[in-house]
Amino acid sequence: MLQHGIKKKKKQHTILLGPVIVSTAWNALKDGGSALDAVEKGCSRCEQDMCDGSVGYGSHPDETGETTLDAMIMNGDTMEVGAVGNLRRIKSAISVARAVMEHTAHTLLVGESASEFAENMGFPAEDLTTNTSMTMFAEWLRQNCQPNYRKNVFPDPTKSCGPYKPGSKVQRGRWHQQERKDIRSHDTIGMIVIGPSAQVVAGTSTNGANHKVPGRVGDSPIAGAGAYADSAVGGAAATGDGDVMMRFLPSYLAVELMRTGMDPSSACKTALSRIKKHYPGFFGAIICANTTGMYGAACNKVPGLSQFSFMVSNPHTESPIQKKVDCF
Repeated sequence: MLQHGIKKKKKQHTILLGPVIVSTAWNALKDGGSALDAVEKGCSRCEQDMCDGSVGYGSHPDETGETTLDAMIMNGDTMEVGAVGNLRRIKSAISVARAVMEHTAHTLLVGESASEFAENMGFPAEDLTTNTSMTMFAEWLRQNCQPNYRKNVFPDPTKSCGPYKPGSKVQRGRWHQQERKDIRSHDTIGMIVIGPSAQVVAGTSTNGANHKVPGRVGDSPIAGAGAYADSAVGGAAATGDGDVMMRFLPSYLAVELMRTGMDPSSACKTALSRIKKHYPGFFGAIICANTTGMYGAACNKVPGLSQFSFMVSNPHTESPIQKKVDCF
């Protein structure tokens, strides 16, 4: 899932996934908040609502049954980024990412140390487990831990649970579990806001791939992969198979293509085409917006994904309007 907000001069536009999230981010701007505030509040609302089970606490447990979070926020004026990966015990991942940006000279904090940082910054430690996540985990165990993300290990990961050890042979090449992966097993909220001062801010939040290997960090908190912002150009945000998509930095590429004058829709499609050349069956989508107020999206067509939806809200609409693009 993706959310965007765009502003050209004094006209604000917000492209968001759901009406409530659109309103949260939009109201932040209307109330005089910055683009950073709008991204944080919009993503936070999705985290609190556990959007689609793919964002926030209480879903998508890893191999041990624990839910962990990834998030990032990027300031297109200063090119500063704050991000967290494999965040444990803290529900407000996007807010912790902003704290990394504003209270450290670093870009990305991960794992237990990221959680300790968050606690030191005043974020409460809470259990991210729910009955839903525990039920998902129990059902996965009953199915002999299928599907999972292991390869070249013993015992056979397609038939049994671990603990795993390295296999006797390593099969090299473009290994991909697309045929065994549910495209609904992972998703991301991505947001782009261009505020009253023409500042472009992008943000993401997700609980990552269902039953991921503990410690796994996807594309969402990686600048240029999950999202990218440059106030001179615009922004982009992506969702999908982060393990594949992060290798190509599609959000960065899309922004750079818009920098050359390419329209947002074409930039989105070209960025995905780069990935599709190597992984034709990957699950992924991206949305792009430039500072002139233009926006667009693209998605790779796979079974179960033939269209990609997002929503638009601007001063000329009384309520968010859903937009769709056909996947290619």
